[in-house]
Amino acid sequence: MAKMQDLFGFDDVQLKDEDKKYSLRVRTPVYEPSGRPTHVLECYDPQKTKRLIRRIENSNVTAEEKEFLRYAAMRHVVFNYERIADYYASASKEMQELMEQSALVIIDFDKAIEQGFIQLNDKMRKLYEQEIGDKA
Repeated sequence: MAKMQDLFGFDDVQLKDEDKKYSLRVRTPVYEPSGRPTHVLECYDPQKTKRLIRRIENSNVTAEEKEFLRYAAMRHVVFNYERIADYYASASKEMQELMEQSALVIIDFDKAIEQGFIQLNDKMRKLYEQEIGDKA
């Protein structure tokens, strides 16, 4: 299994000598399918989301609040991008297209720009540069 920094495209955080500042190099992660048969249920772990939703359903908040909280709980699903790459490689064409639309995989750079994923990345880079400034 890949290290956490490999999964998200970050190199190890390194401490600089005297000034004790952190530096972070960002690179694009590339996943190569292993050829290992993968079941779709191996691609994610929904346990925390399920626990949150149970609490939401048993709560006394309004129906609108429950709906809002259920959507928010979906952020806690953990995706295994190595397994997703394996699954994608043998998925139907329709499933592959849906996975691409959900940005589970990015195969076509131009399509990623068209769907707004690259713009988001550029905004995140600009925010990171503003936050870090000359510190990096």
